Amino acid sequence: MYRGSLLRGGGQFKSVEVFVAILGCSQLTYVEAVASQKKEDFIQTCEHALRYFGGVPLAIEPDNLKSAVTKGSRYEATINPDFMAFAEHYGTTILPARVYKPKDKSLVEGAVKLIYRSIFAKLADREFADLASLNVAIRGALESHNSRPLYRREYSRRDQFDELEQEMLQPLNPLEFELKKQIIVSVMKNGYIPLAVDEHYYSVPYKYIGKKVKVLYSATQVDVYYQYERIASHQRVLDKYQYTTQKDHLSSQHQYLSDWFAEYFLKSALDINEAVAGYLHKILSTNTYPEKAYKACSGILNCHKRVGTERLINACRLADKLKQYTYLTIEQILKNNEDVLFATQMNEESESVEVQIPSHENIRGKEYYQ
Repeated sequence: MYRGSLLRGGGQFKSVEVFVAILGCSQLTYVEAVASQKKEDFIQTCEHALRYFGGVPLAIEPDNLKSAVTKGSRYEATINPDFMAFAEHYGTTILPARVYKPKDKSLVEGAVKLIYRSIFAKLADREFADLASLNVAIRGALESHNSRPLYRREYSRRDQFDELEQEMLQPLNPLEFELKKQIIVSVMKNGYIPLAVDEHYYSVPYKYIGKKVKVLYSATQVDVYYQYERIASHQRVLDKYQYTTQKDHLSSQHQYLSDWFAEYFLKSALDINEAVAGYLHKILSTNTYPEKAYKACSGILNCHKRVGTERLINACRLADKLKQYTYLTIEQILKNNEDVLFATQMNEESESVEVQIPSHENIRGKEYYQ
């Protein structure tokens, strides 16, 4: 990756990185502008390059940037674990260029010079608001570069690729690579593990309470392992301080109590009003930690003794209208008397409905005054 192009917008200049990849035989080239040389950006651009080429080479020869190589060596470099996982996902090998050996990467060094002349020189006077629009312009110029005949040749890089190299590439893995991060945590006494980066909690089978487990998480998935066996898998949720639960992870006693408590709270709420029961049902049906939902329901029902039926009904209706399903929402509404104001507004709206005046012989129409 090379530092270069400027992303311009709003009168401010922002430096971006340029990723360049090239195939050894045909010299088919891939170029993309990215925000940084960080591991996430580097692996993603490698993914995009393989998708652009439509296949996987037997080996990838990166430069010795930290995102690819943890420790360089003349004989056997230490590869970044995440980049190695990327290579394993696509069934290829990582062979880093040797340190201080420019000839190991002469093709890509030459490609960089050509790219600056054939692509970035054409974009120098244009302004781009974001990386996406810059890369759209790069892709158009890149196609021209790859389709242009080589110097003193009648064929282009694309022609050579189609004729000689395409069939030599291995097929792509149909699943795109997802960069995963790893942490070690202990299963809490309530049967959940914390994902601190999101401040969210996920259930695991209750028999693992107190055990240390490995958590692998990507942008979309959270998997929990114990002694190399996957014991739980969840879709990643970014809601803070919430609990994601799979019911079969709970003990049989816990499952029974969960069902019993839910039925109890809904029956008690229905004795007050359907609006209160509907509100509690929405609290119980969310993917929160069960005991947390039960405490919220218990608190809302206790409000009935303090403020009475009418105020609690209006508070639940207002909170439901706001799509806020927590005990604190009800408490705040009652504390600020927002339920009273809501009820007043509802009454005024119902009274403002236009009243139809009945016909009568003593009532004069507009024609009388003409």
